Amino acid sequence: MSEQANSDLMSKVVALCKRRGIIFQSSEIYGGINGFWDYGPNGAPLRRSIEQLWWRNMVEERDNVVGIDSTIICHPRVWHASGHVEQFADLMTDCLACKKRYRVDQLEDPGLCPSCGSREMTEPRQFNLMMKTYVGPVFDEEHAAYLRAESCQPIFVNFNTVRNASRQKIPFGIAQTGKAFRNEINPRFFTFRSREFMQMEMEFFCREEESMDWYEYWRAERWKFYTETLGIAEDKLRWNPHENLAHYAKAAVDIEYLFPFGWGEIEGIHHRGTYDMMRHAEYSGQEQDCKVFDQESRESYFPTVVETSCGLDRICLMMLCDGYHEDLAETRKEGKAEEERVLLRLPAAIAPVQVAVLPLSKKLAEPASELKNQLRRHFRTDYDEGGSIGRRYRRQDELGTPYCVTYDFDSLKDQAVTLRERDSMEQQRLPMAELPAWLLDKL
Repeated sequence: MSEQANSDLMSKVVALCKRRGIIFQSSEIYGGINGFWDYGPNGAPLRRSIEQLWWRNMVEERDNVVGIDSTIICHPRVWHASGHVEQFADLMTDCLACKKRYRVDQLEDPGLCPSCGSREMTEPRQFNLMMKTYVGPVFDEEHAAYLRAESCQPIFVNFNTVRNASRQKIPFGIAQTGKAFRNEINPRFFTFRSREFMQMEMEFFCREEESMDWYEYWRAERWKFYTETLGIAEDKLRWNPHENLAHYAKAAVDIEYLFPFGWGEIEGIHHRGTYDMMRHAEYSGQEQDCKVFDQESRESYFPTVVETSCGLDRICLMMLCDGYHEDLAETRKEGKAEEERVLLRLPAAIAPVQVAVLPLSKKLAEPASELKNQLRRHFRTDYDEGGSIGRRYRRQDELGTPYCVTYDFDSLKDQAVTLRERDSMEQQRLPMAELPAWLLDKL
């Protein structure tokens, strides 16, 4: 696909998200705020469904992983221990001509402004990405705190409390999902690089001698999540091993997806060694809460950590880009036999609407609404009676709705409805009594 086609595809996805209430810019009536995005009535269920799939896959279906939900603001010392306050920074440069600001590592030529072509660029300088706030009534450094830059640090801090409460033994993992904040210099590519985003992370605690086996295990598990659970084609994904490892790490690799703007990271699998636990032991002075005591060997040791970390917003964007398709469909418009159709080929498990009930006439609203109320007990259901049936099909196609159920005047007599499938547009007649079971089998 050409660069122009890729750019057009990204523009179409962004426009569709705004048009159908999936994702749109925060505070838009005030001109918006860069790097912040709101999920609308059709975006919230999409994001929540993916989050629930991840939680079920990582926590509920496993005996050796438990979940937590920690606060966004931690004790400031947490971020000194993790190195974020001193080291979590990017190099930044400004164009003196057009006043635009850039991350140096994102410039092809650090001395050339990509917007206006000027070479009047400031010297690169460090810019810390932590978002600062204050806790309490006094706004001074003594009361300074930070919005968490990643959700894994509270897991390390709560390690011993969680281990004891859940009666878990090494090896085991602790998972959580939640908001993280980074004061990005240059947010870009829609929701791919934002200043507020959702993370889904799992820290797996094990013995050092077993750590590389667990690293390979979680690599395989996370690849299966994208290819089998979310249905992403393997040629759209790739492994990207880290060339420069942190001094404490044995291995690190990213799973990347081919977005319209190029390859982009959606998840990292990292061997973090004992670094995090040792740092928190040092900074907190509570070494016993960061170690494990082995009853058999009478040994006390810092557990090694293998991490899986992914961005929920990036996965949502991946699914929207992967699902966006255009084809031709029959139309009754004058002078036309076919017209272009836009659809999202989303897996049924994450589609914002799974079943749409469409009465052929507003006169059928009452029985059609009763059917909708029956179906909504099992599925995310929409009801639409506005406009022609063809226009309503198009709206549901754009939302990625797998099945539309049309209630017509014959339904009053034969107690059957017409079921339309999104991708093939094939239709079949089905008794209403059989509909819930049929849909449950498919969805």
